[in-house]
Amino acid sequence: MRVHLNYGRGRQAVDLPDALDVTVIAKQAMPLLADPACAMAQALARPEGCPPLAEEAARARRACILICDFTRPVPNGVILPPLVRTLLGAGMEPAQITVLVATGLHRPNEGDELAALVGDPWVLETVRVENHFARADADHVLLGTTGRGTVVRLDRRFADADLRIATGLVEPHFMAGWSGGRKVIAPGVAHAETITTFHSARFMEHPNCTNCVLEGNPLHEEQLEIMAMLGGARAVNSVIDDERRIAFLNYGEVVASHASAVRFAEGYCTVSVDRRFNTVLTSAAGYPLDATYYQTVKGMVGPLDILAPGGDLIVASACSEGFGSAHFADAQRRLVADGPDRFLEEISGKSHAAIDEWQTEMQLRPMRAGTVHLFTEGLAPEERALTGVRMTESLGDAVTKSAARHGDPRVAVIPEGPYVVPVHRPAA
Repeated sequence: MRVHLNYGRGRQAVDLPDALDVTVIAKQAMPLLADPACAMAQALARPEGCPPLAEEAARARRACILICDFTRPVPNGVILPPLVRTLLGAGMEPAQITVLVATGLHRPNEGDELAALVGDPWVLETVRVENHFARADADHVLLGTTGRGTVVRLDRRFADADLRIATGLVEPHFMAGWSGGRKVIAPGVAHAETITTFHSARFMEHPNCTNCVLEGNPLHEEQLEIMAMLGGARAVNSVIDDERRIAFLNYGEVVASHASAVRFAEGYCTVSVDRRFNTVLTSAAGYPLDATYYQTVKGMVGPLDILAPGGDLIVASACSEGFGSAHFADAQRRLVADGPDRFLEEISGKSHAAIDEWQTEMQLRPMRAGTVHLFTEGLAPEERALTGVRMTESLGDAVTKSAARHGDPRVAVIPEGPYVVPVHRPAA
């Protein structure tokens, strides 16, 4: 049997023996928008929980639109032009409008990459498009401190705008439950101090800080409190199918509109599975998510609910841009040197996480659950040594050997990786 996994900018074919009992776990087909541009215009005119954009823009002096960085395939080419045209049509000058890349603590997006991210040259030529830099102290304004003690500083270009709009993709997120909406704001344009506080172990180790869980998720609750401190915002939320086609668009008050998008996405992105598997083959979702090993960790966490204890989790990720940040490499170096238990013990008492060590902390979850195997063509030998997982040169061989080792021919295959979250629900 041949299966195909999202890998880099294409698909990775994997040939599996016919003797294996293969279950492919994928989304149901989504009802696609026939005319996304028309749907976007309708969303701006009929928002959820706030006045139409044109009405609010007529009263605003400055607008700031957030977009996600290159790691998320948001359909900005559909979203941004009508947003900007509506603001201009309401009387705003181009100089009053800023498009801000919500990088969090990731690297900036510049040059050709920025042009591809924005998706429309007219937008780039018409308004300012800038990057957020989380460690630039002067770029941020202090909003206060949350009930859990997080000092909240946000990029002043967004916080001081009269009209604040976050745009993004709603998909499962292995910490915040779901991406998009409030998450584009915090951590998207938060100061490093804010980000490292609510990415510390006291948040990350909470059992509800996981995929597709909002209720009782401390990270989500912190984000909602930050939205209240900010004084509100608007959001454009999008949902795409496995071929990156648009299935859902809405606009409205940031919390309410995001909740509607989550309700839509949940029906497709979470898939009930009636058993657990000793062998799970998955991906890191393909480009742009699998461009680095840093983001590959999401592919490792996504299927944990259906991995049998002690099972093999086999992940394909191109890692075309290498490992990730130097900070992440540092955390992985500590993990490899100290081992998982000591690494977790060392970070557990910290009030602020070191930058990007939370991704290493999340990798502890699949390492505790079973054995992780990685197929990649993008890491140098010294980077492979820092992954802390087993490397494989053949996905087919890794699956075959796992099935033999467990004496179990049943294999789960998740082509789209972390964009699909299988949930173990035993048959009645």
